[in-house]
Amino acid sequence: MIRKWLATVVALMLALQLAGCVTGPRRKQLREKPPKETLMKLDTEETTLLPSDWVLLPAPREIEFGERLCVLPETGTIHVRGVGESDTEYLRAAVRKAFAASAHEYRVIFGDVSDPSDIFALLSADPTRVKRVQGYEFSISAKGVHVVAHDAPGLFYAAATLGQLARQCPTPGRLPVVKIEDWPDFPNRGVMLDIARDKIPEMETLYALVDKLADWKCNQLQLYMEHSFAYRDHPLVWQDASPMTTTQFRALDAYCRARCVELVPNQNSFGHMERWLRHEPYKQLAEVEGGSDLCPTNPGSIALLSNMYADLLPNFSSRQVNVGCDETWSLGKGRSKDAVRERGVGRVYLDFLLQIHRVVKGHGRTMQFWGDIIMHHPELIPELPQGVIAMEWGYEANHPFADHGQKFAQSKIPFYVVPGTSSWNSLLGRTDNAVGNLRNAAENGLANGAIGYLVTDWGDGGHWQFLPVSYLGYAYGAGVSWAVDANKDMNIPRVLDVYAFQDSAGVMGHLAYDLGNAYQQTGVLLGNSTLYYRLLQHQVEGKTDNGGPKGMTKENLTKTLAYLDQATDKLPLAEITRPDAELIVREFRMGAAMASFACRLGLARLDAGGVGTSEIPAAIRHSLAAELEPLLPEFRQLWLARNRSGGLKDSAGRLENLMVTLKGQ
Repeated sequence: MIRKWLATVVALMLALQLAGCVTGPRRKQLREKPPKETLMKLDTEETTLLPSDWVLLPAPREIEFGERLCVLPETGTIHVRGVGESDTEYLRAAVRKAFAASAHEYRVIFGDVSDPSDIFALLSADPTRVKRVQGYEFSISAKGVHVVAHDAPGLFYAAATLGQLARQCPTPGRLPVVKIEDWPDFPNRGVMLDIARDKIPEMETLYALVDKLADWKCNQLQLYMEHSFAYRDHPLVWQDASPMTTTQFRALDAYCRARCVELVPNQNSFGHMERWLRHEPYKQLAEVEGGSDLCPTNPGSIALLSNMYADLLPNFSSRQVNVGCDETWSLGKGRSKDAVRERGVGRVYLDFLLQIHRVVKGHGRTMQFWGDIIMHHPELIPELPQGVIAMEWGYEANHPFADHGQKFAQSKIPFYVVPGTSSWNSLLGRTDNAVGNLRNAAENGLANGAIGYLVTDWGDGGHWQFLPVSYLGYAYGAGVSWAVDANKDMNIPRVLDVYAFQDSAGVMGHLAYDLGNAYQQTGVLLGNSTLYYRLLQHQVEGKTDNGGPKGMTKENLTKTLAYLDQATDKLPLAEITRPDAELIVREFRMGAAMASFACRLGLARLDAGGVGTSEIPAAIRHSLAAELEPLLPEFRQLWLARNRSGGLKDSAGRLENLMVTLKGQ
């Protein structure tokens, strides 16, 4: 009787499986079956490496390591199939890079293969097997390297993961026995770098940044501009800026495409136009004289933007454009006052945004715009035109990404979450705030259906932070935008050592992380800034009875000085293998030196009884000037090591103004 009952149960389960009712385990088993092609068998060898020894950026959402290493053949073929002809060039380069650590030369074949006998790696794009866009799964075993992805970008990201694994093997020509299943939380993941205030990077700097972001599975780059492009009809605006040119943008666009990165044009188009409006031919377009906002009721404003877009947009293959339109704080206070009184400030803002949208749509582009102003008028959000993308930005750890994201989602407006590196206005970054801000954006963006995640790296106040200070924000943002649950507890110092600094001594990751938290030692926590940055930039701003912002004390400044010294004492122990190793050390040393000098300036103000910088006794001011003086040429040299000369005069001028004050000139 029991035997008959068991037979009935087995038959029923088999029928259910065939009917598709018991799908989970069977689907996994089917996915694990190797393709029909016979792959070259790989040798394996024992390894002492543990799963915790491997560091991937981003960390995959599902990964299982075996206990052996596969030994790759000295010769063989890598077969890539299921991709279009337009994808072959960048995938060929990605696959070769992935296996470069093997020190062997392999053939990479696309399409049909007549003789499969020497194939040891098969990479297939098959959306019927991997359902999620940009997703991939692979296994590495003695049976060979099997990769299947939803699409060509998925194969690119699988290749990036393979390369990261290969480069960590202590012996070249090895790969770990491993199974991975992975896909991104956000379809659009990227970085926006400010090239308007005041740094415009050299092309080599930009190319290196693209390489890094592509390896970390970011697929979008934006370069924020106000006056940084050589507009054909407007040389007066950019003539001293060393701007990006048509040729350079087209070259950068091609470089990005070859690495699965979309270069999205970014031109602020409403606020932050002071670099234009200061010049006589454009002054009549200003909302208020000497201001930074275009007047939305002046037909000349949209005419200017139309001219700019016609010159800029053809240099980009992206079908998107970020038009900015944030922080229009003078709107309604000048030439548009009557219109605002009649229709309301939100309506006037939206009407101008709609004009911009019509121009952008005429170029066949999807418009991105900063969402801060429309968020002040949530009743107007449903009136946004179909297809626009709101960029929901906020840079403090407690920014209301959840609330704002819900408002866009409820109105069915696609949106990105836009956190930041917290590096600007800081000198050394703000590590804990950055991590909190980036994680908050990822968790709440995912919960509310955001279609993108963009890490911003601004340059307010002369762009005094050096580029490596921002690597922490780039890396953590790349992780949580790919798979927040797998990366939110990332070992950031270790990841930085492996992927940002290439420091085999394990020093620079911790050093960058710790220096980024020096701001907390001051006891003065400022939004979007640090106390030591403020002391250098705003010599008497926020003056209270003790000569500085509330909470500035001799005890806290002395504690900060000791913290900075302790952190930088470890710099000589770093073993960075990057070509710019010496430059990175100098950049961090300089950032710490500027912060330390600012603390001593604050102490001098307190010792003098709570006075402003200019009121410090002459002898002490002159001593401080002598300390600051050698920092100025080093600042200029470090600037020019990665960036063009345009903008240096304005940025260094802020330090020079402090020098003038200290000398009493």
